[in-house]
Amino acid sequence: MDALCLDCCTAFDALPVRCPSCFGRRLISHTDLSSLTIAHVDCDAFYAAVEKRDNPTLRDKPLIIGGTSNRGVVSTACYIARMHGVHSAMPMYKARKLCPSATIIPPNMATYREVSRQIRAYFHALTPSVEPLSIDEAFLDLTGTRALHRAPASVLLARLARDIERDIGITVSIGLSHNKFLAKLASDLDKPRGFSVIGRAETQDKLAPMPVTKIYGVGKATFRALQKDGLTTIGQLQSMEDTLLVRRYGSIGLRLARLARGEDDRSVSARSTAKSVSSERTLSHDLRDLGALQDKMWRACEQVSHDLKAKGIAATTLTLKLKTSGHRSLTRSKSLSDPTQLARRMYEELLPMLAKCADGTPYRLIGVGASKFSDAKLADPVDLAAPERERQKRLENAVDALRDRFGPDSIALGRGYKGKPGKPGKQ
Repeated sequence: MDALCLDCCTAFDALPVRCPSCFGRRLISHTDLSSLTIAHVDCDAFYAAVEKRDNPTLRDKPLIIGGTSNRGVVSTACYIARMHGVHSAMPMYKARKLCPSATIIPPNMATYREVSRQIRAYFHALTPSVEPLSIDEAFLDLTGTRALHRAPASVLLARLARDIERDIGITVSIGLSHNKFLAKLASDLDKPRGFSVIGRAETQDKLAPMPVTKIYGVGKATFRALQKDGLTTIGQLQSMEDTLLVRRYGSIGLRLARLARGEDDRSVSARSTAKSVSSERTLSHDLRDLGALQDKMWRACEQVSHDLKAKGIAATTLTLKLKTSGHRSLTRSKSLSDPTQLARRMYEELLPMLAKCADGTPYRLIGVGASKFSDAKLADPVDLAAPERERQKRLENAVDALRDRFGPDSIALGRGYKGKPGKPGKQ
């Protein structure tokens, strides 16, 4: 089998002009199509796709998801808006100029997480080897699944894309290759609704014309260093000796050499977890008052707490992030004696650091991060020095249950700890 119809998922020995089963033209052909098993599945413009699914009046309109004020940032944009030059992480004021006709709405993370959960259920129906990268993408290792499902990985993935689009109303793009690095590259080659393959024999030829920024881990600083030395394509890296790259760029030089040849020995890890969980808020206007900053920090603590509970993990290190009106970033971290999931505890631990930073400096962004994870079973143990902790744990669990049932805005703890600075309000 070296050809496949992406509409009806029928496999062929040779590539027809049209699918003889459904007469479709979405066909793919590759000599390694039946043997490759490492895939990267990426939802197409995920947040925007969910919003358009739930509100059909937005279907043919440019749509931007993100902070609605001019100081906000684009989270994602539909493909219509992208044709105008809008992209994720772009300042919203710039996105408005590029696409003035766009509809702009804030993200609805509770809905996106639920849709993500539904999609991952489809992944796990194919293989237990699923490694999520974010809310809308994951690696899948389908090695050994052919006998169970009686079809090669390529056919299973085509069915997966078809079923998700039919049942959930979201389209995905798929990259199929012999390792994670190449699978992720492939998934981005033909978006949206793409299905791209990078085989073993063609690996270096496929990579050669690509810019060095396609190698994961090559950020702005590394690119500047490579560009300074005249290295802008992966092919140029392929032509260099490993020892020379190591001599020039240190430990990253060896990784550049291996990835430039398409070598990646990382396995798909179903147990992979994020290194940190965070929530940041770009403020509609600069804030310098401690009370106002407290409110924003509390909401960030609630979001981080929710995400930790959803992932079944607890954090031992908490981080406060602030960005001044002049775009200077400040971070302050604290290590806890035992891990936590509680929003209130995070708030109380970070509050002294926030109070020190609230010295009249105007801030345009505030965020809370959590890291150094352990199992949720170890979170917030009973402490004789903090007898209210168990009561707070029960209270937050009850609030979480109500929010899961009735929506994220259905109930709040006080007004977000309003009252005297440093003292939470009644709940």
